[in-house]
Amino acid sequence: MEKRTLQDRASLLADVAEMYYLEQKNQAEIAKAVGVTRSMISRMLTEARESGIVDIRIQRPLQSDLELEASLKEKFGLKDVLVVVTNHRSGERLTRTLGSAAAKILARYLAPHQTVGLAWGTSISATVDAFEVKELAPLKVVQLLGAMGARNLEYDGHDLVSRLAEKLGGEAYYINAPYLCQNAEMARSLLESKSIRETISVGKKTDVALLGIGTTSLEKSSFYLAGYITRRELDELRKEGAIGDVCGLHFNINGQPVCDDFCERLVSIRRPDLLSIPVRLAVAGGEGKADAILGALRSRYLNVLVTDSIAARKVLELAKSK
Repeated sequence: MEKRTLQDRASLLADVAEMYYLEQKNQAEIAKAVGVTRSMISRMLTEARESGIVDIRIQRPLQSDLELEASLKEKFGLKDVLVVVTNHRSGERLTRTLGSAAAKILARYLAPHQTVGLAWGTSISATVDAFEVKELAPLKVVQLLGAMGARNLEYDGHDLVSRLAEKLGGEAYYINAPYLCQNAEMARSLLESKSIRETISVGKKTDVALLGIGTTSLEKSSFYLAGYITRRELDELRKEGAIGDVCGLHFNINGQPVCDDFCERLVSIRRPDLLSIPVRLAVAGGEGKADAILGALRSRYLNVLVTDSIAARKVLELAKSK
């Protein structure tokens, strides 16, 4: 009986939502038709949104800066660039905008029976959220590095792989291990285990990689903010010259690999295998990440970039002086 009551409630909420959003009736008209007060209709509409009966999507038009794109492409020898014009220097709106832009670029490079590899992070999560599939494409979706932890789904590699594989109707391959181990011996042991070795093997055959660009900035380091490394460890990375990372592989402002000891503790795709992936699409933006983006561009870990106009302009300015 309780199940029936819940179904009736959900059906009523759907009716109210259809009248309001599709039939363009006002709340007073709906209240009269349903036989409740206007304030009750307002609460029901809120409940319909919160329960997922109503899914509101805003398709923000994307404007690109062709001049900045051409400059970045020529300067760093990139395969493709999309620079989104925005006034947002950081924050969730910028992340969502970059995710929408990256989803369009990702769709451009995907084809049936390919393998797509995923890192994790806020920009990757926003890209997966924005990605729309017109028809199912049988692809393999593989996790390129261990999980940061499930406390935040934006850093949960399993969840991101699962979400994209479900959208594509593809097959998911997971790394059932943490991103960072206590020591190099533990990382090597995990990498040699059968299940992880198989996933890493699939990852080496990746056709398109969707990557983020991390930073060692105290305010923006994903590793530090998630509690994966201490302030002291972050300071050590910076002392060794690390300005940012891709898949945990750290580099300095010139794009040279640094922090070898740290990288040995990773359960992640290794540098030669990452560089061998034909399409390496990195999504990163915000004024505070400009130096990390510059180092990543010089490292060649990416050959396709999605960023914003503010970050792109600053990257080009930094490239002249550093």
